[in-house]
Amino acid sequence: MSVKQGLLALLATEPMYGARLRSEFEARTGGTWPLNVGQVYTTLARLERDGLVEAIGEDSEGRISYRLTRTGRAEVARWWVSPVTRESTPRDELVIKLALAVTVTGVDVHRVVQTQRTATLRHLQDLTRLKQRATTHHEAAEEGDGQVDLAWLLVLENLIYAGEAEVRWLDHVEARLVREANRPRPTRPASSATTTDPAMGAIAGDHSTTTKGTRR
Repeated sequence: MSVKQGLLALLATEPMYGARLRSEFEARTGGTWPLNVGQVYTTLARLERDGLVEAIGEDSEGRISYRLTRTGRAEVARWWVSPVTRESTPRDELVIKLALAVTVTGVDVHRVVQTQRTATLRHLQDLTRLKQRATTHHEAAEEGDGQVDLAWLLVLENLIYAGEAEVRWLDHVEARLVREANRPRPTRPASSATTTDPAMGAIAGDHSTTTKGTRR
């Protein structure tokens, strides 16, 4: 998720200062993608430069709050109705690791897969427990409350689906490795001393005729 778009979406609700933006972002996403204050203020400076937000002065503690400009509100409205694009392939360390493992001599690829599967399954168990607690808390919330819990549930469910997909992919990788190991390899034809070159055959024939003629 773009930090820029996330901050704009939060500012669409009300003006906020940097530290509060960070805490609101992390609360609504369950701390899955933590931000640091420096990153928030750097992004705010770029948004202000681009005319998407504007400072509205300091509070009693010297904190500067920001609000959306008209252009900023139009940008948020456009973001809500636009699909998230996949123009660039994100770097996935596990995919890179396995792609390299099958090309490097001496790596036990099966062990790499099994170790990762065990870790992913353990992570899925942790996520499932978190989801159960979040679901219980959300269902116990009073009517009109619990929107942050709902947001956290959606994040957890996304992570669970991603983990389950990773386990299925690892199963596929292991099956592919077995098929590859059992795949018959083409054998090179044995070299023969007899030549099949027509030109060489012609030369051999001429040599044979010459020899016979000499013997006469």
